[in-house]
Amino acid sequence: MAHNRSTIRRNLRAIEGRKTAGQGAALTHLDARGRIRMVDVGGKDVTRREAVARGAVRMAPATVAAIVAGRLKKGQALAAARLAGIMAAKRTHELIPLCHQIPLEVVEVDFHPNQRQGLIEIQARAVTSWRTGVEMEALVAVSAAGLAIYDMAKAIDRAMVIDAVRLVSKQGGRSGDYQRAGERVWRTRGE
Repeated sequence: MAHNRSTIRRNLRAIEGRKTAGQGAALTHLDARGRIRMVDVGGKDVTRREAVARGAVRMAPATVAAIVAGRLKKGQALAAARLAGIMAAKRTHELIPLCHQIPLEVVEVDFHPNQRQGLIEIQARAVTSWRTGVEMEALVAVSAAGLAIYDMAKAIDRAMVIDAVRLVSKQGGRSGDYQRAGERVWRTRGE
């Protein structure tokens, strides 16, 4: 057991000392002794921050058609998934251990069904004016929406795969803006 602890400590120190790819900063969730910690954001300015995440649920083309047509026994899958995504974003701090509870101003969840390719793409946008970003809230919203789609349609397609959950963009904060190469943020139907 002592050997395992010393190995773990040594590995954590090595990780803590590494620089994150392209950012030039040490890992923020480890203290100088390699212990997990919640980041102190008290000294940061309150600024507007926005993040967009995306993912997909891959399925049989017939499943996409049933979801879009509203022919599932459980009801409207995309409406349930939108609500699940919004609710999950609001509870991210309860799901991800080191996330701060933040006041969300906007959470939007949208879908692009593609029957030919057998997938439903999901996009979530989260916005706050606070001391820390909303990347995790957007990512959690996409993940929960994908799980809700799976739950709603599993009776007809248990082989569905929730896939490619990723950050597409972020604006605001000390670390600056980020845009994933080759991807643009979808505009919602109301814009």
